[in-house]
Amino acid sequence: MMKITRRYMLGAAMVAAAAFAVPALAQDKPVLKFSAVFSEQDIRAEMTKKLGEAISGDFKLEPYYGGNLFKQGTELVAIQRGNLQMGNIAPQDISKQIPEWSVLTSAYLFRDAAHVTNFFKSETGEEFKKMAEDQLGIKILGPTYFGARQVGLKPNKKINTPADMAGIKLRMPGGDAWQFLGEAIGANPVPVAYAEVYTALQTGAIDGQDNPLPNVQNMKFYEVMSQIVLTSHLIGYDLLVVSKDVWDKMTPEQQQSFQAAADEAMKWSEDQHIAQEQTLLDEFKKAGLEIYEPDQEAFRKFAQEKYLNSELAKSWPEGILNKVAGM
Repeated sequence: MMKITRRYMLGAAMVAAAAFAVPALAQDKPVLKFSAVFSEQDIRAEMTKKLGEAISGDFKLEPYYGGNLFKQGTELVAIQRGNLQMGNIAPQDISKQIPEWSVLTSAYLFRDAAHVTNFFKSETGEEFKKMAEDQLGIKILGPTYFGARQVGLKPNKKINTPADMAGIKLRMPGGDAWQFLGEAIGANPVPVAYAEVYTALQTGAIDGQDNPLPNVQNMKFYEVMSQIVLTSHLIGYDLLVVSKDVWDKMTPEQQQSFQAAADEAMKWSEDQHIAQEQTLLDEFKKAGLEIYEPDQEAFRKFAQEKYLNSELAKSWPEGILNKVAGM
């Protein structure tokens, strides 16, 4: 009888514990895993933190940096497979699945950060975002500007036109769109993971890299470079995205507050990057780097002709270049 009583009491206790556990679990906030290739010291990591704090009433944002959870270029597929809820996605990765998007990765398309932001808020930009939403299952919250991409080289060779870039082994991320960008500024593009660029420059495996100045400072690439050529060939931006499955489960009120929080965090990050770009040139000069502006018009003309004569341009919506230029 004693054994039966003890078993009954133990069973009752377990049932009671389970009963209390159910409401607790039901109150747990959904976890949104976020993956990005940038480091924890990057301005965009602070942007992510600000976003996480702003949405903490409804969600728990769990960030992973430096490509530690998913390697650069694989984040989009991870979201599509349900293994990731949020990411900072390069437009080049979207263009792998939607060829029309390759126009948004082309050299000298956007003038500055404001131009990028205005485009994605425009009717044409909304069409591109809807294209990605319908075909890829992602909700694009907006662009995350991180600076104009400049060519940084280890050799002392003077660069004035694209012809001077011939034979330069220039690190570019993997993927056709990125590699073509390297060709479009006259270089010999070499795919190298972002985290391996410093060592590749140091050992001479590559001659240079192209990144915005804040990235050069953050990753200390300037320590293994001799010069920065201010080509400004691409306005660097990624896209802050959330899985459409997650987005569609939000109430309209949650969606509104989530978007507002993202807008505020992205604007803060954009302002920080612009301010840092203005001060870094002096810092790099003090560090001993030669910094100069080449014949940008020659680079622009070379790149645009390269794109327009490529297979990529065949998928571009008619008149898109004029539409973007007029914004």
